[in-house]
Amino acid sequence: MASVKLTGVKKIYDNNVVAVHDFDLEIKDKEFVVFVGPSGCGKSTTLRMIAGLEEISDGTVEIDGEVVNDLQPKDRNIAMVFQNYALYPHMTVYDNIAFSLRLQKRPEDEIYDKVTNAAEILGITEYLMRKPRALSGGQRQRVAIGRAMVRHSKVFLMDEPLSNLDAKLRNQMRAEIILLRQKLDTTFVYVTHDQTEAMTLGDRIVIMKDGYIQQVGTPTEVFEMPKNLFVAGFIGAPQMNIIKTRLTREGNNYFVAPFGVKLPVDGQKGADLAKKGVVSQDIALGVRPEHITLAPDKNGIPCTLEVNEMMGCVLHLHVYTEDGTRLIVRVPTIALDPKDREGLVAGKKLYVTFGGKVMHFFDPETTENLLN
Repeated sequence: MASVKLTGVKKIYDNNVVAVHDFDLEIKDKEFVVFVGPSGCGKSTTLRMIAGLEEISDGTVEIDGEVVNDLQPKDRNIAMVFQNYALYPHMTVYDNIAFSLRLQKRPEDEIYDKVTNAAEILGITEYLMRKPRALSGGQRQRVAIGRAMVRHSKVFLMDEPLSNLDAKLRNQMRAEIILLRQKLDTTFVYVTHDQTEAMTLGDRIVIMKDGYIQQVGTPTEVFEMPKNLFVAGFIGAPQMNIIKTRLTREGNNYFVAPFGVKLPVDGQKGADLAKKGVVSQDIALGVRPEHITLAPDKNGIPCTLEVNEMMGCVLHLHVYTEDGTRLIVRVPTIALDPKDREGLVAGKKLYVTFGGKVMHFFDPETTENLLN
């Protein structure tokens, strides 16, 4: 078993700055959990407390049911991969991977077997006799991962391991980490500021802001039911559109009227609002860019195109409504005739709409999702 449990974990620095507030989380054996959030939210600090690289101000960290607060990092049976690779420049790739095993005074034949096996899994066998300076960023990161692999630790900790790579390499390494996870079958705790990494890698995502957990859930849960406006804006690319409007209840039926266009809240969303007893009130209405469509006639919300971003398979249309509210509309290029695409230039008048099943309703004061 390789479970990790954090109970009331807090980090306070000498100047009384609280970096992490009462962090509670249980990570199951062989689970891949991702901490995600903006810079300074406390995610790396939390990871370093699990590793023993940061002192815990309050609370407990358990690995396999054992409280490890007072254990040194080397005694916690964890392996950590850093953002900057942390390789020894004067050593070969082979010696870098073998380093921790030699510290443990393992037999050389055992070291050879473990290093070559890890190198084969990671596709770096041909680089074993090279120095790190002769490797690309992606290759160096594979070496860093290999060094962690050979320890056969209970828990893998990864602190923004892909942030120094270019976009193409990040995509490639994401896929390799998914495959690596399947081969190692161990517990992973992964830190990133990139919500795409979080969504594609994690069994569960821990979204953080200002040292507090905002939401814990599967990628589907945090995308389809964001707990508050922060999560709604952070998860999803482009981020969710937020519109100030009013939710009106008539019997058990609801509708919104953004920019004077009446739109019914249909399907399960309307039933859930009724079950919660939600009354007529001002709201922050959330709609994701991919859920807004171009209306073929003047029955939609009138707006003006400001910027057209060609993203390959999709267009990101930045529009503004008659009252100046800015929205992003994500339109698949295949859904448009080539002539229509060419006509999407700045200043063009458009109409957009969206259905009741894709709406999210937030309290503008508390920022909480009304359906939580």
